Amino acid sequence: MSWKEEKNALTRSFTFKDFSEAFAFMTRVALLAEQHQHHPWWSNVYNKVEIRLSTHDAGNIVTEKDRALARAIDSLLG
Repeated sequence: MSWKEEKNALTRSFTFKDFSEAFAFMTRVALLAEQHQHHPWWSNVYNKVEIRLSTHDAGNIVTEKDRALARAIDSLLG
């Protein structure tokens, strides 16, 4: 599944083997977010992580900052 642009945000859901894998992924995403100085809205329930990206400073719309972070997150998955 790839990123979807809907309601002025990029969204994607990820499913992992278990909670530990999901949490490890979130930790790696957190480090990326710090590097990009751009932080996602996200949620986690057991092995599922949902991420929503939009740029607050631009009026909560999708910008290149969101697309760049989405590409970086995708690179974590190999």
